[in-house]
Amino acid sequence: MAHEHQIAPGRLELVREFVNSIDIEHGPEELTDPKALGAWLRKRDLLAANVKLTQPDLDRAIAVREALRAVLLAHNGQELEPATIRTLNDVGCDAPFKLRFHEDADPELVTQGEGVDKALGSLMGIVAASIADDTWERLKACPWHTCLWAFYDNSKNRSGTWCSMEECGNRAKAKAYRERQKLKA
Repeated sequence: MAHEHQIAPGRLELVREFVNSIDIEHGPEELTDPKALGAWLRKRDLLAANVKLTQPDLDRAIAVREALRAVLLAHNGQELEPATIRTLNDVGCDAPFKLRFHEDADPELVTQGEGVDKALGSLMGIVAASIADDTWERLKACPWHTCLWAFYDNSKNRSGTWCSMEECGNRAKAKAYRERQKLKA
């Protein structure tokens, strides 16, 4: 569903893809069971081939995904619930990080550990890097109640609100118009 202009820069795109692993409005849940979660993570080099995931792993991953979506909605002006922060702090990941230096590149946070902790930790490391490079708050979720699609706001002044002005933006404008007409009547 992503348009080219919605794609996040660099590895931040993995976080956007993770949040969009369910298309709330149009499509299926990609993370239907532990096996599907494993395949999704392996395809993105976030999980070793020999690791088998469990239902609690899937539950944690989905809890983190939805907490990240709530943060992206907060980037778009919605209130962030304290429970979201608790989820990210408690369920987010238990994997330790290591700062790795390179001769010809910037240092990076590398997740240690294994399994879903390492995969979720890698995603949290990407979030930390995007906070440092000032791209994190441009990753937003569409506030239209049936959409909630994660998108990257490429607008110059960071004022993008909708994943698609043609769809969700127009819906919101039409709804506001109808409400104003009701008040006039």
